[in-house]
Amino acid sequence: MSTTIKHRRTNIVTLESGEEIAQHCRPGDTAIVHDEHGWWVHFIDEDGQVEGYDAPFESHNKALWTAKAAAEFAGE
Repeated sequence: MSTTIKHRRTNIVTLESGEEIAQHCRPGDTAIVHDEHGWWVHFIDEDGQVEGYDAPFESHNKALWTAKAAAEFAGE
């Protein structure tokens, strides 16, 4: 089951294995997704398009802090 935290008016959604971004996230949300390579941070724009970094993070904690930093930057 996905988990969501709110940081600076941004929902940061951590998805479980097999969960789809489109099913759990809305425009303006940030998704954290784990796969065999690491933890990916994805941003969902106002049109529903998904963009993210080109490399995964080695831990959920690093991905989460990056997502929080992006939310702070977007809130300025």
